[in-house]
Amino acid sequence: MSPVRGAGRSKTERSDASLSDADPAVDDSIDAAVAKFTDVVETVRSRTSGPLVTAVRALVYGVAIATATVGAVVLVAVAAVRALDIVVPGDVWAAHLITSAVFGLVGAWAWSKRRRSKTART
Repeated sequence: MSPVRGAGRSKTERSDASLSDADPAVDDSIDAAVAKFTDVVETVRSRTSGPLVTAVRALVYGVAIATATVGAVVLVAVAAVRALDIVVPGDVWAAHLITSAVFGLVGAWAWSKRRRSKTART
């Protein structure tokens, strides 16, 4: 029975031995190829994932800001009605009337400042 090649060594010892026997010029070319591959992967990632991550962040922050703004407007409206109900004599309908008039005026002002499209003018 003949001895099996590499039977006394583990896989890592065999691979380490084969790497150390390799030509240094081959090692340099492998390092250069790995570096080039890494650069290409980083370039592709920065051109695809970078803008996508930025867009998703903008979307998430935009939704969070919009939600907080709507909540703040609702709380301001409730606080205004409550404060006007205390200050203005009469029932609560007067406070609702004043608050709705203020929001209506703000809405009319914002509507007058909108940009009209060219097709809507004709």
